[in-house]
Amino acid sequence: MSSVKSCIEKKSGVVFSLPSTASVQQALELMRNNRIRSVMVIDDGALAGIVTQGDCAIKVLLPGLSATQTLVSEIMTRSPLTVTMNETLQQCMAIMTTRNFRHLPVLDKGRVLGMVSIGDIVKDIMSLQGDQIMFLETYIKGHGAA
Repeated sequence: MSSVKSCIEKKSGVVFSLPSTASVQQALELMRNNRIRSVMVIDDGALAGIVTQGDCAIKVLLPGLSATQTLVSEIMTRSPLTVTMNETLQQCMAIMTTRNFRHLPVLDKGRVLGMVSIGDIVKDIMSLQGDQIMFLETYIKGHGAA
């Protein structure tokens, strides 16, 4: 399985984030406009938390609170679990499955580099399986055989 570093390098490099003073409405709009399901909360260059669509739905919309009046600081997961570029996607998958997470922020010496999602891991697994299938087909057919 690939590393977090190779996963992050394949992405656009854009870090989707908001300050803790942003409203839940702003977080939802950022998620909708970029087709993502979570955003990092960054204050003064440091990761303060993470907000997901689920947080917005369960902590704001279901109780009938106002998404425009509620700040992300009120619902975010503070000091979220993070990974580094050196970890493997297999390690990330283990964390995600045991902790029931779908997103892991990636940090290097406190600096936010991006996010690894369960979708990234699934894409990596599918790519590896495709490579293995091609290898097996080549092996079965013989090198250079048509």
